[in-house]
Amino acid sequence: MPLFEQLREIFRYLRQYKARTAMTMFGIIWGTMTVIILLAFGVGVQKQMSKNMHGIGEGIAIVWPGSTSIPFEGYGRDRRIRLTEDDIELLRTEIREIKRISPEFSKWGSAIRVKDKINRPNITGIIPEYNEMRNIWPEDGGRWLNDLDLKQKRRVVFIGNRLRDFLFGDNADVIGKYVYIDETPFKVVGVMREKTQNSSYNQRDRDRAFIPMTTFKSIFGYQFIDNFVYQIDDPRLSKTVRTQVYTTLGKKFKFDPNDSETLGIWDTTNFDEFIFYFTLGFNIFMGLIGVITLIVGGIGLANIMYVVVQERTREIGIRRAAGARRRTILGNFIFEAFVIIGIGAFIGFALALIIISVFAALPIQDFKEAVGTPQLNPMVAIVTILVLSTIGFLAGFFPARRASRLNVVDCLRQ
Repeated sequence: MPLFEQLREIFRYLRQYKARTAMTMFGIIWGTMTVIILLAFGVGVQKQMSKNMHGIGEGIAIVWPGSTSIPFEGYGRDRRIRLTEDDIELLRTEIREIKRISPEFSKWGSAIRVKDKINRPNITGIIPEYNEMRNIWPEDGGRWLNDLDLKQKRRVVFIGNRLRDFLFGDNADVIGKYVYIDETPFKVVGVMREKTQNSSYNQRDRDRAFIPMTTFKSIFGYQFIDNFVYQIDDPRLSKTVRTQVYTTLGKKFKFDPNDSETLGIWDTTNFDEFIFYFTLGFNIFMGLIGVITLIVGGIGLANIMYVVVQERTREIGIRRAAGARRRTILGNFIFEAFVIIGIGAFIGFALALIIISVFAALPIQDFKEAVGTPQLNPMVAIVTILVLSTIGFLAGFFPARRASRLNVVDCLRQ
């Protein structure tokens, strides 16, 4: 039978039994919609978690110098480890896996003021490559600290967007204006572009003030750094690099590389491992719920196909008597099941896309910042199609096999 004639016959049967068709398709539509929406939310949660956790930086580790806790090579315990920017350059030279590294000077208690507005944020002295590690980017019209600022010990400052709003007013144009840090005037050269950051180690970047490291040392008289930050490209090398940091500094300062108290290291690459396993479990759970719903719909379709076989027993007998082969009967019923699955899946996909689009357009920013915005992942669509195809084949195969094996004489008698 030509494909067009076969489709027309299938749609004639579907129109003839509208209520039964609607009930059968409802399970497929609901199952498809559930799978797509749940896994789209899973993708949204994963991306939002990654965005939130990487607000502090991607592939970075923050290191604080500590004190020795065990004797080593004749030196006693409780020796304080104090680092300078020269030690940071030593690590840059010795450890090739480190992509970027920056010393960090920090000071609390200094007042930063504009007229009668006074705040006491964390004042941080750093070098230019710091912003790329920490995802700190300037708003339009401003800039980040540069090498010339460092070389000439310029009194320039880059401030967080919340600190700007407090000192000058919401979203004010402050580039080129001056603030006082204690009694020293600093020119504002940039304001941080707003970012999502739900973790920090000194203060949220939106509330901080950043000045060149050389300026910081000359004004506040600091000699030793408070901590340093380094970045690697491959998170899989994080443990290797951590070991190398202990070994390199241990060789210079004469401490045991296995003494973990000498350096406190917060390796944020652990975020990625947590996100991977959490979202994997979340998506598996959501996917199972959707697949179970689809299987229930498939069972309903299989039952309906058994009923269809019973109702069309005489027709099957006539077709067999007219020369139709068993595999033709088998193929026709499987094709009919795929048509029903296809129509239901198409409607389910369309409804899921509408719901995802509507949710993305809703003005519920706080909720989206917590769980993200659902997004249709192409892999989700492919997996859903494979699952639907499997269910459609199984739902149609067994009733179709039964139809193809019916005895011709018994069919004609009925």
